[in-house]
Amino acid sequence: MQSLIKLMSDAYSRVVAILNSLHSPLLLAIRLYWGFQFAQDGYGKLTHLDKVSGFFASLNLPAPGMTALTVALIELAGGILFSLGLGSRLISLVLFLNMTMAYLSVPDDRVNFSHILSKPDDFYGASPYTYWFAALLILILGPGLFAVDTLIARWLSPHAPLSTASESSKPTMTRN
Repeated sequence: MQSLIKLMSDAYSRVVAILNSLHSPLLLAIRLYWGFQFAQDGYGKLTHLDKVSGFFASLNLPAPGMTALTVALIELAGGILFSLGLGSRLISLVLFLNMTMAYLSVPDDRVNFSHILSKPDDFYGASPYTYWFAALLILILGPGLFAVDTLIARWLSPHAPLSTASESSKPTMTRN
């Protein structure tokens, strides 16, 4: 029986090690895909400021022209920086807040946002959801190893060990 438990424990540890090795590639994929989406949307807004300003005016947002320009620049520049993993946590926070405001500014999405617990399918079916969630993931988990932030950290502290959030939360199976 002890050997079966040991075998299962070792197998579990190997699976956890494999999954932990996928932490940074997953974060890179999220950053590249959603960073491109943010940048593309920002560029689209920037090249159609009159339409975006009109839409923002229809939502009764203050200074719709300036708001449209600000949102476009946040999404364009933020998307590029998000993809690169440069200033990741700060950029993620700004993009997360931007998407939260997108939820709260559009009446239908505002209702969907309020359904976060009561009708989650409405919440995650709203258009800002995937952007909101991608920014939240990077905000909480960080950019991973494949990011400019990591290169800068290594340059500033060349002798510090390279680690990710997943390494500090490795599950272990011990016998009492």
